[in-house]
Amino acid sequence: MGVEAAAGLSGGRGGAERLGELIPVALRGLANGIAERGGPVPAGGPAAVAAALAAAGGGTGVLPRTGVGEEHALEELSALLAAGSADPADPACAAHLHCPPLAVSVAADVVASALNPSMDSWDQAPVASELEREFTTGIARLCYPAAAGADAVVTSGGTESNLLGLLLAREASGIAVRPVCGANSHHSVARAAWLLGLPAPVVVACEDDRMVPSALAEALAKLGAAAVVVATAGTTNTGRIDPLPEIAEICHRAGARLHVDAAYGGMALCSETLRPRVAGLELADSVALDMHKFGWQPVAAGLLAARDGADLAALTVRAEYLNADDDTEAGLPDLLGRSIRTSRRPDAFRMAVTVRALGTEGIGALVERCCATANGVHTLVAAHPGLRSWGAPELSTVVFRPRVADELGESSGDELVARVRRSLLESGTAVIGRGLLPTGPDGAPQLWLKLTLLHPHTGPEDYRPLLDRVAATAAAECATVARQSPVAS
Repeated sequence: MGVEAAAGLSGGRGGAERLGELIPVALRGLANGIAERGGPVPAGGPAAVAAALAAAGGGTGVLPRTGVGEEHALEELSALLAAGSADPADPACAAHLHCPPLAVSVAADVVASALNPSMDSWDQAPVASELEREFTTGIARLCYPAAAGADAVVTSGGTESNLLGLLLAREASGIAVRPVCGANSHHSVARAAWLLGLPAPVVVACEDDRMVPSALAEALAKLGAAAVVVATAGTTNTGRIDPLPEIAEICHRAGARLHVDAAYGGMALCSETLRPRVAGLELADSVALDMHKFGWQPVAAGLLAARDGADLAALTVRAEYLNADDDTEAGLPDLLGRSIRTSRRPDAFRMAVTVRALGTEGIGALVERCCATANGVHTLVAAHPGLRSWGAPELSTVVFRPRVADELGESSGDELVARVRRSLLESGTAVIGRGLLPTGPDGAPQLWLKLTLLHPHTGPEDYRPLLDRVAATAAAECATVARQSPVAS
């Protein structure tokens, strides 16, 4: 096929029409790939997936010298991607904070991709920039309802938001601040400190996967205002929320800044029922939120809110061709100072479309459903003869462990738990998570399984077969080990 025939644009005259012709082709490939996979994840493990990709297109690969045409390439590779992807819309795909995106957000993403506004200068994104400004102002009010000067910016997710939180603290303090965080904090906190040239974080003790206020107070007694504390509202392993009001008071007394990583739990602000669980967010200097978790957006959809919008001036940078002084003085908005990135997608557009469609109440209702389902699944785990629960969920994470693992030695039990997860993954049966928690003898780390439930249209009974499969797989793995043991023979 000629290059011109296979190089149609998505915008301009005729662009929408051509896009309308190609979208059904993509959807057909998507449906065919899902049917071929037949489960939550492709079976066979990494080698099988690599072999399927290598065999694509008769072995010609994805960089052929001569193109095969738009429709052929689109349908073929869409089917290949769908067949080889984990499907977060399947209840058995519940390992990570990886949500099934809402159809309305995906449709909005198509529009944004077709028009391709680049959010680094106003002349590339006139309406997109104004829409982003209005959306981020609303997010800032959600986090800081009583702060007149609050503001927010769009990020790629919690990792970037945590980086910005520490960056704002460094710039606001004018000194080399020392990060302080709980043992439950996300790995991005230590990474952000490294990237910013800050000392490694002081790690304080946790109980029940929550920061211990007295341990924080002890750490700040030595650091005072030379610290930035990072608390967590929704830990990765268990979904626990740190005692934010107490932490904020300790920070206030010490003169330390407070950043809250609420990438997981922050959107509970949209629920009247769940909002009390994140009380204290409004006391933080900055807050990280993700709408590609509780928000059901395609990746990436992160936000960083600051109680004092003036803090965001730390992001200011000048590039004459993007935000010249005379342009900004004439009234053209400065987008370059709204991110540490230059070229970036209009991610606020699909977030805004989604919230306009559902309202914050609608988002809150979906968060409530996921949390209610998690409570129901916890009840099933607690009643299951083959499983043991770590504890009742605070958000939508259910942590559990096969009972047969407890009958083995500590290392053997952890090895069994790890094998169960891999067995389910490699068979294409399920994608479940794992996490180390200090539940072994004398607080030693012990391996647990977890379900992170972000599917708003499922109920507890949708997960009963998965729980049964985990227990059965653990029993089978244990029996296999017993048969292979020299003692057993």
